[in-house]
Amino acid sequence: MERRLDFKSTDMDYLANLCHNCGACYHACQYAPPHEFALNVPQAMAKIRKESYAHYAWPSSLGRLYQRQGFALSLALVFAFAVMMFVANALIGSTAVQGQQSFYAVMPHETMVLLFGSVFLFAILAMAIGAIRFWREQAVPTQAGADKESLAAIASLRYLDGGGDGCVEQSDAPSLARRHLHHATFYGFMLCFASTSVATLYHYGFGWKAPYDFLSLPVILGTLGGVLMCVGTAGLLMLRIRRDPRLGDPEQFPMDIGFISLLFLVAFTGLMLLVLRDTSAMRASLIVHLATVMAFFLLMPYSKFVHGLYRGLAILKHQREQKSPNPLGLAEG
Repeated sequence: MERRLDFKSTDMDYLANLCHNCGACYHACQYAPPHEFALNVPQAMAKIRKESYAHYAWPSSLGRLYQRQGFALSLALVFAFAVMMFVANALIGSTAVQGQQSFYAVMPHETMVLLFGSVFLFAILAMAIGAIRFWREQAVPTQAGADKESLAAIASLRYLDGGGDGCVEQSDAPSLARRHLHHATFYGFMLCFASTSVATLYHYGFGWKAPYDFLSLPVILGTLGGVLMCVGTAGLLMLRIRRDPRLGDPEQFPMDIGFISLLFLVAFTGLMLLVLRDTSAMRASLIVHLATVMAFFLLMPYSKFVHGLYRGLAILKHQREQKSPNPLGLAEG
């Protein structure tokens, strides 16, 4: 903020997404409530972040989903997709019987790839266009070495330390719990993505079909990732519910709860599928898991998931500005 002489709307989008909402400024500011000025920087930043998500969303007409996306919508989508899959499976029929538990007997591989691949590619396209829109509106300098430092900061979640002591949750006492739980969620998600990537290689490269042995690489990666995601999201959910409401935007609470809950369900149902895959409950557990994954993919571009994308781009711009002697083209002196 101190590097700017004035603030445009794009500057506010940048600063709001660069903010990691540690809450320290609320307790440090002498003009915060109960002062008559009632300055609440964390809440203001949270409101701008949510508006930026809607502003850069693609298609633009779906940007208003950020205003409504919450726990109820997430569960409704999971329920709707599960019902449709159960009905389709009942009408088409399933060859899955105990002792011959093939996932593709419940849903053919080609159908699974077509449905989930299409929704996933749409989500990636929508987020990519949103990221391009965000980046184009920012006057970003080019500076050698900054991008490498940005990746290191993103991978280590460096700025989730609240300046060193951690984030403020219920009082002015800082804690590193939110950073640790974000680490568990982030790397758990990446392990699950790696598991899916290895399984894809197994299927198309070697002709090995799921389900795989418990000691196979996809199962090991997926199990570790699922456990980390469950621990991380459950912890973040508790922190979000118990956090001082003054440190955020109350209207964003349903979005936060919905996203964290859906991410938890994706991991939990995946672990349950692993446990039940050799039982008669495999069919039901697979359908419920696929329904949660489908809902997650569909809501990815219009949920709190995008905050990691825009925050990463904001960190990239921040690192470039830090290394540039005159990043904004200001006159010397």
